[in-house]
Amino acid sequence: MLKHCVLLDEKTIAARVDELARAIAQDLPEPTPVLIGLLTGAFVFLADLVRALGRLGIEPQVDLMAVSHYGPLVTSSGLVQLHKDSALDLNGRAVLLVDDILDSGRTLSMVRAHLAARNPRWLRTCVLLDKPSRRQVTISADYVGFEVPDVWMIGYGMDAHGEGRGLPYVASVEAPQRVRT
Repeated sequence: MLKHCVLLDEKTIAARVDELARAIAQDLPEPTPVLIGLLTGAFVFLADLVRALGRLGIEPQVDLMAVSHYGPLVTSSGLVQLHKDSALDLNGRAVLLVDDILDSGRTLSMVRAHLAARNPRWLRTCVLLDKPSRRQVTISADYVGFEVPDVWMIGYGMDAHGEGRGLPYVASVEAPQRVRT
């Protein structure tokens, strides 16, 4: 396991997810929204958010999209690639795009524009972590869990080359470097 330092413990994350769910539920124009999570990092956050919304009487339909821009390195290639699109009809629906982290803004901006072109009546974004110091595209999330420093993070669904994804908290690690052969 990578040497790491806990930034956000389980209780802190759980409390904030509940707060986010209450804010989202208050803003939703309907009790049956579509929640679209971005794989792979957002799957734990998405699951917890769906359960928190369910406790508030919201019954979301859930789908997943897969995008990437890191490739084999830990620095962005700058090109966002769509690997798996949502198969749901979003026309006239309330849609919440859920991601683990907003850093450069490229991914959230591209996916948000892609979903907007499918004519939802309400489209908002929710991220667990916001790293504004890394922003390269002008975008902000509608719902933000925590603002975080410019460090590489693992846990709560996020990983560094496959390590740390299952940790129940968010931790910082030194940016892992891929060994070239």
